Amino acid sequence: MLETFRTRKKTRLEPADPASLERAVRQLLADKVSGDMVGLWLLVPEHLRLGTWDLLCGWTQQDPSRVEPRLALQLVHEAALCITGVRDQRSLSQKGFELLNGLPFVASDTAMHDLLGRRTVAEAEALQLHLGMLRRARGHYQAKLLAIDPHRVRSYSKRLMCRYGGDPDRRPYKVSQTFFCLDADTHQPVCFTSGSSAISVSQATPPLLELASAILNPAPGQTLVMGDSEHYTTEIVDRCKMQTPFDLLVPMDNTKALRKLMRELPEGVFTTRWAGLATARQPYQIKRSKTGPQQLYVQRTGERQADWEFKGFLCTREGEEVNDLTLAYPKRWHIEEFFNAHQHLGWQRAGTMNLNIRYGQMTMALLAQAAIYQLRQRLGSPWKEWDAKHLAQSVFHGIDGDVRVADDTIVVTLYNAPRAEQMRAHYEGLPDKLVAEHIDPRMPWLYGYKLDFRFR
Repeated sequence: MLETFRTRKKTRLEPADPASLERAVRQLLADKVSGDMVGLWLLVPEHLRLGTWDLLCGWTQQDPSRVEPRLALQLVHEAALCITGVRDQRSLSQKGFELLNGLPFVASDTAMHDLLGRRTVAEAEALQLHLGMLRRARGHYQAKLLAIDPHRVRSYSKRLMCRYGGDPDRRPYKVSQTFFCLDADTHQPVCFTSGSSAISVSQATPPLLELASAILNPAPGQTLVMGDSEHYTTEIVDRCKMQTPFDLLVPMDNTKALRKLMRELPEGVFTTRWAGLATARQPYQIKRSKTGPQQLYVQRTGERQADWEFKGFLCTREGEEVNDLTLAYPKRWHIEEFFNAHQHLGWQRAGTMNLNIRYGQMTMALLAQAAIYQLRQRLGSPWKEWDAKHLAQSVFHGIDGDVRVADDTIVVTLYNAPRAEQMRAHYEGLPDKLVAEHIDPRMPWLYGYKLDFRFR
């Protein structure tokens, strides 16, 4: 038996054995369903293309006929809807949402907590690894430029923990930290790690880069990782150089000694690139480093000597400093754009500090983001430019329709959908389109039914 929410105020226990699930789901299909969440069914073909179901079955380590993989799929779709808070306040049932997950009900917080609590951090990272390898095979990454950055969310946990004091104008506060790695060319997340506010950037970065390396499998010297000044530490530089195939480019601390060193460089080592910008490259040994020497990239701005300003960067390869500084490094800011556009999928708030549960929740959001990315690429503008919350409100939770079954096919009808003609070209006759892509059109979590769409 599983605790479920029938309405906002009604909680009840439901049988969750495979036979009961299948019988109840088939009855719902026979009864037909109407609701405003039918737009979420547009993600189903992307799940089939991506292999989401196999990933979830592997993560839960359960037979596909059981309830656990379907509960995980509910988490993925909750992330796609950008909804947070207590489930009994969301009113997700009786709108086609539960049926999309292969369930006749919406599972409660208790059921989800039990599911996530049985999984480990290592299993969540293994899921990220398998998802990342599938995304690499589908061309979601170029693996030439990577951006890494901590994403810190304020925590109101009552636990005793270290405070984060990154802003000198504010009192230190508790945070939940997530460390992301992003492909800077495609703007797609590769992987993440997480931890409490006690974890330093020096501790978190090496495991993050090792996970990214396992996903991307680049040749040595092929990929440049770009960080910020937090990543300028001897430990990160050495472990990146010795234990990963990546090269690292980070801004250096603007200390008095570094400014003096850069000002004393002879004019002959600088190359004027254009008015107001000159660059230089010099060997440099970071203190207590076991590798090196590294490269000091110097960026000098200003035309007159009295106006010169210097900025130093440390790089572990001998590259073209003007390209690395003016073409590559500005792409690092795409990771900030990613947080702004996609954090509502599940990375904008700190819930529990149980790391295995937190890892599971955020990894489900990573699965949702991958499917949504494929949907955006297929539909193009304007959906491609919308942030996650706008897309969820306008498409996934904003189109009225119904769900019914005809023979071996579930037919989803969308009424007054935006840009219906554009959608129709991709979704009407969907089984034949998937077969043409050499993809099995049957939905294994919905007992082998195919899916088709109608637009009215």
